[in-house]
Amino acid sequence: MRYTQGGGLTAERRQFRERVRYEAGERFALGERTAVIARDLRVSERSVERWRHAWREGGLDALATAGPPKLPRLSDGQFAELEKELARGPAEHGWEDQRWTLARIRVLIAFKFRIDCSMAAVWRLLHRHDWSWQSPARRALERDERAVGLWKKDVWPQAE
Repeated sequence: MRYTQGGGLTAERRQFRERVRYEAGERFALGERTAVIARDLRVSERSVERWRHAWREGGLDALATAGPPKLPRLSDGQFAELEKELARGPAEHGWEDQRWTLARIRVLIAFKFRIDCSMAAVWRLLHRHDWSWQSPARRALERDERAVGLWKKDVWPQAE
């Protein structure tokens, strides 16, 4: 995987890349050639050209990091509230069955926090907080676990 955290860069990695761009900016001021800067900093010439263009337009400030590309739309406190609502179950929120879907969670977020987000954003939010999709095992309501255990112990070995 290209990025260690499932997408995007860590804050430390963004700062490292910013330092590289700043070093390139200092070398632009000295009049060094693109190919030399790219080789020394171990980046592509195209990246150095892009940075040089930004530097010409806005100076060293234009080489600063822009921060994470997608900031979470729910704060940690809001996500904790969302988790409590999810724990209550879909039936408590008006749905007939006990399955949380991305679409339902999206509706819950919109109702509870007045934030409209896409289903992809809901998935990223849940993934960021270590939630994963789960498909419940289909089991009959009448299932007797004790009887199934006895069957596995006594009958199944004889069937082999």
